[in-house]
Amino acid sequence: MKLKSLLLRYYPPGIMLEYEKHGELKTKSIDLLDLGPSTDVSALVEEIQKAEPLLTASRTEQVKLLIQRLQEKLGQHSNHTFYLFKVLKAHILPLTNVALNKSGSCFITGSYDWTCKLWETASGEELNTLEGHKNVVYAIAFNNPYGDKIATGSFDKTCKLWSVETGKCYHTFRGHTAEIVCLSFNPQSTLVATGSMDTTAKLWDIQNGEEGHSAEIISLSFNTSGDRIITGSFDHTVVVWDADTGRKVHILIGHCAEISGALFSWDSSLILTGSMDKTCMLWDATNGKCVATLTGHDDEILDSCFDYTGKLIATASADGTARIFSAATRKCIAKLEGHEGEISKISFNPQGNRLLTGSSDKTARIWDAQTGQCLQVLEGHTGEIFSCAFNYTGNIVITGSKDNTCRIWR
Repeated sequence: MKLKSLLLRYYPPGIMLEYEKHGELKTKSIDLLDLGPSTDVSALVEEIQKAEPLLTASRTEQVKLLIQRLQEKLGQHSNHTFYLFKVLKAHILPLTNVALNKSGSCFITGSYDWTCKLWETASGEELNTLEGHKNVVYAIAFNNPYGDKIATGSFDKTCKLWSVETGKCYHTFRGHTAEIVCLSFNPQSTLVATGSMDTTAKLWDIQNGEEGHSAEIISLSFNTSGDRIITGSFDHTVVVWDADTGRKVHILIGHCAEISGALFSWDSSLILTGSMDKTCMLWDATNGKCVATLTGHDDEILDSCFDYTGKLIATASADGTARIFSAATRKCIAKLEGHEGEISKISFNPQGNRLLTGSSDKTARIWDAQTGQCLQVLEGHTGEIFSCAFNYTGNIVITGSKDNTCRIWR
């Protein structure tokens, strides 16, 4: 094995190793999720070199410099104030979803008008319209981090795979017997998973368009390495599957109402599930055991997420509040109050010091993730906000609303 190059990954912090093995170029990553401004870099490099034979003594100074650069970046906490940059009247019928590519240079919108549109974030210009579905385009995603393909899931029971560059449809995946409501690419961009109201999830091979295996479904997500997938079901359970074989690894039983979301922490050690039973549950991903139940909300949990380190958890509820929990103590450390309607979306910025929420009160809000203080209200939409997201560096926000518009905030 021969090391070719070292690359930095800022969010979450890590070093990517590009190396050659048997004439083939491969990559592996060293996650540095606990890196902070006070970390002893020399001691850390020594520790990394003990575990990673590719990083020989001749690379010591280079690795030190890279980690110092990461430290500096993590020390620059984002105190960005957003302003409205552009309003896009995106579709002739209401929007269903918005999604950004990794860099945030472009984003997509799905709609009841049977199309998905691709937009340039900097100019607000429409780049492409993806046409071909015979019903509502409901679920949409880029194959991040690559961003050269788009998957769309429709009420016409099909999923389509598109080229970002040309807008051409590569494959139409047929097999579901009801509406497709969620989809996701694996991190390696070799598979796309679709979840349907027919109570199944299906895995599809991107190269040849063939179907893999099925699972029951309402929400789904892959872990970072792409070898596990979790599906949340109407039957109040969550199932962990082996993505290669389609075998059930664990069934997570504990919620007493429908699942609203299920996702892995970045290091894939924990699984977070949210439910209409007003709770979130935290599970050990290795053995499928529940390690904590996060309580306090007075109504259904509509969305939940980890920050990139997996140290913080945020929950959003139909009770109009959001909460921040410590993953270590499982205690609530802040309550986010101010919205006048249910909160359907919540996400951390890449730095992990800000939270973004979208609500039926027609506003999105930016919050301090440590104190729970509201820092900014993004106003102007005339309908419920159902989708909102930060870009990869956390300096752009996109909001999508039932008023048929998208807004770009910078």
